[in-house]
Formats: sequence, C-alpha cells, structure tokens
Amino acid sequence: EGGLAAGAEPSAPSPALGIGMDSCVVPLRHGGLSLVQTTDFFYPLVEDPYMMGRIACANVLSDLYAMGITECDNMLMLLSVSQSMTDEEREKVTPLLIRGFRDAAEEGGTAVTGGQTVVNPWVIVGGVATVVCQPSELIMPDSAVVGDVLVLTKPLGTQVAVNAHQWLDSPERWSKVSMVVSREEVELAYQEAMFSMATLNRTAAALMHTFNAHAATDVTGFGILGHSQNLAKQQRNEVSFVIHNLPIIAKMAAISKASGRFGLLQGTSAETSGGLLICLPREQAARFCSEIKSSKYGEGHQAWIVGIVEKGNRTARIIDKPRVIEVLPRGATATALAPDNSSAASEPS
Repeated sequence: EGGLAAGAEPSAPSPALGIGMDSCVVPLRHGGLSLVQTTDFFYPLVEDPYMMGRIACANVLSDLYAMGITECDNMLMLLSVSQSMTDEEREKVTPLLIRGFRDAAEEGGTAVTGGQTVVNPWVIVGGVATVVCQPSELIMPDSAVVGDVLVLTKPLGTQVAVNAHQWLDSPERWSKVSMVVSREEVELAYQEAMFSMATLNRTAAALMHTFNAHAATDVTGFGILGHSQNLAKQQRNEVSFVIHNLPIIAKMAAISKASGRFGLLQGTSAETSGGLLICLPREQAARFCSEIKSSKYGEGHQAWIVGIVEKGNRTARIIDKPRVIEVLPRGATATALAPDNSSAASEPS
C-alpha cells in the first residue's frame, strides 16, 4: 500500500493519489510524469521458500497492476531471516526466497536491484515496486458509474486453504472440519491457492485498458468486502457496490462455515496476492472474462462477474445469501511455477 508524503501537495494537474489506495501517485517536476510506488511485506504462509518468494513479489507488483500499470521500472526486496533458524536452514531457505522473488520480478518484466536483509525473530518477506509513467499508463481508481459491473480475477479462500493445510497436522483442529472436506481436497486447495497467489495480475492490468475499466483495487488483507468498501469511498460519483457472487476455491466455504472462522462468506476473510476487483462497463465485462482465459496469456487466468455498481453513498455490501461459485482446483500442482519442473504442469481441468 502506498501514500502521498505529508505536505507534498502536487501543483500540477497530473493525477495524484494519497494514502489509502494501492499505490501512491506523485506528480513529478519534470515533463508531466508521475512516480508510482508501493511497498508490502508479510510473514510466510506456504512451506516452499521458492514459491513464497514468488508470492511475495506478485503481491507487491499487484498494487501497481491495480492501477492499470503493466510495467515496473525497479524493485527492491525486503527480507528478514529468523534468528531461530540454524545456519544450515538459513543457507538453504534464503537463496530460495530470493530466487523466487527475482524470478517473479523477471516474469513481470522488471528486476530486483537491491533491498535490505536483517535477522529478526520472524521470517518476513516483501519489497518495493517503483515506476515512472505517463498519466495515460495508469487508471485512477475513482471513475465507477452506475451500471458498471464488478469483475474479480482470482478466486477467494487462500487464507482458508493455507490454514486448513496446516490443520492436517493438528488432530484437534482437523476434527472440526474433517466432516466437510477430505485430506486430498485440502491438499488440492492448498496447491491451487499457492499457484493463484504466485500468479501475476499483469494480464488483468493490461486488459483493464483494452476494456475501458473505470476503477480497480486488489483483494488482499481486508478481504473482498473491506477492499470493495475502500474502493467505493474513492469514487467521484455517488455510487455503491453490491456483490452477489463469491468465487471460492472448492470446499473452502464449507471449511469456513464448519470452523466458525475466517468470515469467507461475509467477505472479511483475508487474502494474500488476491485478484483484481475491477469496475467495467456492463457491455465489456463478459468480453473481459472471456479474453483473460485465452491461451495466448498462458495458463491459470480466470475472471468472474461478482457484482454491480448502483446509485448510492459510496459504500459496498455483500447480499445476504451470495451465490458461491465453487472453483475447482486445476488438478495440476504449483510445480508448474517451480524451477526445473516445467514439464510437471498438466492442463487445467
């Protein structure tokens, strides 16, 4: 998340965006350009250090992509290594975290040129993404109009999947959900969540321009409802967002209900490196969802129409009984993204 520095009131008519949205947009003194910057970091949530590095990088870049920006000029990596790890663990884990982060940056057409590494009680991984761009390269998140449609580009339920996977080794916790889900289903959901979190939102950002998006944000720590509310507050027009559909990784809604945790159906379950929530003209939304699935963009991109923009007072809500769209894991594991394992990917089911 980014913010405009205190007292840095822009004098130029270039777009400016302050604290509260995904990236800060600061007009520069030179040539009508804007500096767009964001930073994010968090604790590990998957077991594979390489994939964790990829996820961390995808999560940082997503804040640029939410602004419709597809190019990043530079990245820095922030890494905290745990003091409770042995020397051997550090020597194995640290290079994999860095490699995953760097590989995802390269996939996004950018490079990691520096950063900071410290020793800390906990492992923390994240970074900074920076771009200097023309105003035409970004889509300010403030132009939704009545009649727009809300589209989401990744399924919800990543936090539930990651936690359920940890519960496989905790008989007490597993007993609360074992009636609604099998161990195999949890494993598949975990792999799907890991693959989804490591997927860049870059294609969605490019298609925002193609299909005339009016506003967007990415769905992360505040859940789909929290980020919808935040986006609604930014709108220039008197509109509100209503969410009717919740695309959720298969079986994760049942786990959320059975465990009494997460608030997945209420839209408050945190996501990591979630999808873009985009306000699109009604006549463009179905075409956006169809185009993003095209094989020319590679595997794994999806999108669903999840709600509408109506006249209102800049609020967002989920209807009382939203339709849950059970998103089946693609069957392949996330090894499609792992190093030296490209042949292990199978076709999505």
